[in-house]
Amino acid sequence: MLPDEQVYWRYVESVAQRTAASFGYERIDTPVIEDTRLFVRGIGELTDIVEKETYSFKDRGGDLLTLRPEGTASVCRAYLEHGMHNRSQPVRLFYFCPVFRYERPQSGRYREHHQFGIETLGDADPSIDAEVMELGWRMLESLGLTDLTLKVNSIGDAECRPEFIEKLRAHYSLYLNVLCSDCVRRLDVNPLRLLDCKEDSCQPAKTSAPRSIDHLCDACSDHWSRLLEYLQTTGLLFEIDHRLARGFDYYTRTVFEIVPPVEGSQSTVLGGGRYDGLIEELGGHPTPGIGFGMGMERIIANVKRQDISLPSVDDTRVLIATLGDRSRLAGIALCSELRAGGIAAVLGPAGRSLKGMLRYASSIRASHAVMIGDRELESGSFLLRNLDDSEQREVPRDEMLELLSGFAHV
Repeated sequence: MLPDEQVYWRYVESVAQRTAASFGYERIDTPVIEDTRLFVRGIGELTDIVEKETYSFKDRGGDLLTLRPEGTASVCRAYLEHGMHNRSQPVRLFYFCPVFRYERPQSGRYREHHQFGIETLGDADPSIDAEVMELGWRMLESLGLTDLTLKVNSIGDAECRPEFIEKLRAHYSLYLNVLCSDCVRRLDVNPLRLLDCKEDSCQPAKTSAPRSIDHLCDACSDHWSRLLEYLQTTGLLFEIDHRLARGFDYYTRTVFEIVPPVEGSQSTVLGGGRYDGLIEELGGHPTPGIGFGMGMERIIANVKRQDISLPSVDDTRVLIATLGDRSRLAGIALCSELRAGGIAAVLGPAGRSLKGMLRYASSIRASHAVMIGDRELESGSFLLRNLDDSEQREVPRDEMLELLSGFAHV
């Protein structure tokens, strides 16, 4: 993330944090390195991420550790270890974190990429599902993104999903000759992942596959119908995607994605769902949960693609241009005084002409330049130039800090 990119990162981070706070969410940060068993138990041993994509290694003590491949399992582990299950429920949390997956780099998704995530633990009501989706939608809306589509589906739970999986397995068995090698393997070990495949050869089978909502038990069906009612109440536009499934074993009932108007199988910018069995799988009491993850790189790519104007930054940054050896000490002293007074100040490179100094001021996006030469040293007044409109005036040395403080953005 080079300096020119930072304005995009800070913009997205500030909007995401502000939106999460407006919904009552608090920030949590978890370690980059976790015990490998956390992800085997949480994500699923037979998922592509655990089987093929994690960076796992033994440390010097012989413990098997993994660089975090996603954020949810770590938050749930922290929820258990630090007694957050004893707090008033639900607990609403958000986070920013780097994640690591050994997969083919693609647009907006590298082997190290960054996520903004939301987790809500301790409430099974579908109104929380609608809240989490609305939070994601409002955040993207606040960023200025348009033409987004919210896709939702229900994949049932441990009671009704086995029947659906058997029907899914029977359906895909008719397409064995055209399935990709991963889907042939998934047919035996993880059939629900068949719906998540993006390979062209698997799309005919996926298009005609059974629908999960046609096989929901009474409890899941009631949850689904109430969720749709709540979503309609929020005013969010959404569509039901019967082929939507997420890549982790821990998902139950609600799954959702938000996609931009971009062609391609890897365009999702935000996705998540409910994981009511995950806390129990990690050793806790049955605790419902739901959340989402958002790829920061993909969001920034869409902000650029839609040519969204970022808020202007009015910070005052001053270049001190010293012209000659005698003025160098005065420049250093003024720089130090301005910094102590809360003004960003940069001492210009030694030995350059005034033109070179001003060129350098432009490269560091300075708003003002203070020019100090022999004449200014004699008079005790320095030349202050506004680099936006080129207006300049002489300012007594002792009044410089007060004057620039008046320009500074608070």
